[in-house]
Amino acid sequence: MFPSVSPIDCHDLRARRHHSGLLHVNDRMNLRQGPEADFLVIGSGVAGLRAAIELAAYGQVLIVTKGSPLESNSVYAQGGVAVAMSEDDDVHLHFTDTLNAGHQLGRKEAARALVEEGPDRIQELIEWGAQFDTVNGKLAFAREGAHSRRRVLRAKGDATGIEIVRVLLQRAREQPSIHWLDGHYSIDLVVQDGRCCGVLVMNELSSERCLLRASAVILATGGAGQVFARTTNPPNATGDGIAMAYRAGAVLEDMEFVQFHPTALYLPSTPPFLLSEAIRGEGGILRNRQGERFMPRYHPDAELAPRDIVARAIWSEMAATRARHVFLDVTHLDSRFLKQRFPTIYTTCLRFDIDITEEWIPVSPSAHYLMGGIQTNIDGETSVPGLYAAGEVACSGVHGANRLASNSLLEGLVFGVRAARAATQCPSPPPGNSLCRELARLRRVSPQRLDDAEKLRNSLRRLMWNKVGLVRTGESLASALAQLSRWERALEIPLWSRADLEVKNMVQVGRCIAEAALWRENSLGAHFRADFPTRAGSAWKLHSHITCPSSPFFATQDPPVQQPDQSHQAS
Repeated sequence: MFPSVSPIDCHDLRARRHHSGLLHVNDRMNLRQGPEADFLVIGSGVAGLRAAIELAAYGQVLIVTKGSPLESNSVYAQGGVAVAMSEDDDVHLHFTDTLNAGHQLGRKEAARALVEEGPDRIQELIEWGAQFDTVNGKLAFAREGAHSRRRVLRAKGDATGIEIVRVLLQRAREQPSIHWLDGHYSIDLVVQDGRCCGVLVMNELSSERCLLRASAVILATGGAGQVFARTTNPPNATGDGIAMAYRAGAVLEDMEFVQFHPTALYLPSTPPFLLSEAIRGEGGILRNRQGERFMPRYHPDAELAPRDIVARAIWSEMAATRARHVFLDVTHLDSRFLKQRFPTIYTTCLRFDIDITEEWIPVSPSAHYLMGGIQTNIDGETSVPGLYAAGEVACSGVHGANRLASNSLLEGLVFGVRAARAATQCPSPPPGNSLCRELARLRRVSPQRLDDAEKLRNSLRRLMWNKVGLVRTGESLASALAQLSRWERALEIPLWSRADLEVKNMVQVGRCIAEAALWRENSLGAHFRADFPTRAGSAWKLHSHITCPSSPFFATQDPPVQQPDQSHQAS
């Protein structure tokens, strides 16, 4: 079971600080200054927890999370964590597979850090009590799409994310310098004199606003899958960290690259449920409405092709057969093996009256992972001094145009540590009186409520799915962008509730995705333009960047990269 996580005693943490804090009360907003810390970590998934553990030896750490620490994307990770630790594998092969899956748009220094430091991060987890699956006393490695070796570690068959979060939560709870502020929604970053020095949060129960101050802030808030109508992400994946960083002046990079997982359970009026790529790694077959196996027609690796290719192949088959889904067939595999290897998937499907050992599973693509995000270097540093980012919220360039399966948990571990180490070198924030301007501004704010946040949320999600989804065109993107921009202008007001604030963030993130996708007039990896179906010319080497409206949309080019393997070009 997970260790219990209780809210921090704010007075205890404040007493630990040597300098006095501000204590202002705003009658209009019920604003107060909360506990000060050396480091603020926003988010409690794998990246946030690992960053906090690394920071614990350097000062007081405050982990802020909306809802519960058990609601992160990390908990839902089924397939496993990719790491080159088996006897027939090495980090160079993992490095090459990562770049190939990313269609050579990934940054080599980021991919190298991931694969070279990954084994140490996994070994730490094992020493802290992580129980990965074994065969004959040795770690068991599975095969997934675009991997040249069996290198995916798993726990309890298909509950790897839960196991890693369990271990990290336990380790974090053992550190006396780590404190918790659960049930607090982060509204905006506080930037003074050009650097980030805190965050404005809201108590989700009382709506009380609280100003938190620190030497450094690490964003680990995860992705933004909820901006799409079909997604494998939990309800809280609303892009909050990306939107906050955007408003604070940080650069967003590669926002057009949204990975759509090929196989999510499809049932009408039922939220998509992820069916791990490991199922295809163990021999699962994709069939169309006529029962035909179709993947060999699209790629020589068939079901084990990169995710972007499999997802578009499924989309094509659905269009050709006028179907809303295809089928994933594992009925030819041993039933006892399936129940043992995929216990969560087996029991979940059974709950929906689907016995995967006897019948085909209806599946279709769903938004799964954002390769873009807040631009960082390999140490998690953003373009805003004092602000760092790690995990899915960040874009270090490690994934390029398409993430290699099961690299996400490893990314959180490796870059969580790197961001934390960089944050320890961040200078102390300016004296407390430098926040007077921010406090004065907040004192004049009167938050408002949206008439129907849920209706706007649903409209946004349908718009993004239909016009900014798996297959895009310039016409659909321009139409979506116009509507998103209208919504964004209407939401340029202080909002009161978590639901209202989430919708605002989702609209901003959706607009950034659409803007970047409209700009990229070629197809590459997870970004497919039906009106520009090839990667012709040199424009594919560019990275898109977006800043706040006062700055122009622009693109920069990395140093020359080698041409990708022909078998991994966009189809």
